[in-house]
Amino acid sequence: MKPQASLRRLLQRVHSDERGAVSIETIMIIGAIAIPILIFLLRYGWPRIKDYFNDGMNDLEAQRNNVMTNG
Repeated sequence: MKPQASLRRLLQRVHSDERGAVSIETIMIIGAIAIPILIFLLRYGWPRIKDYFNDGMNDLEAQRNNVMTNG
């Protein structure tokens, strides 16, 4: 048996095998939906999220300083 013939049969078998095609299509659809949402959140939501946590940290530091000076 020639190596080319066995390679050709392998490629035909792999090409005709459709198991997992639905999984790949589903992953691609989810990615097509999730990537723009993620980009939007990082672009417009991240400054608000960052400010929220920075304000919380500033409040904690102010309370700590208040306790240290009054304690």
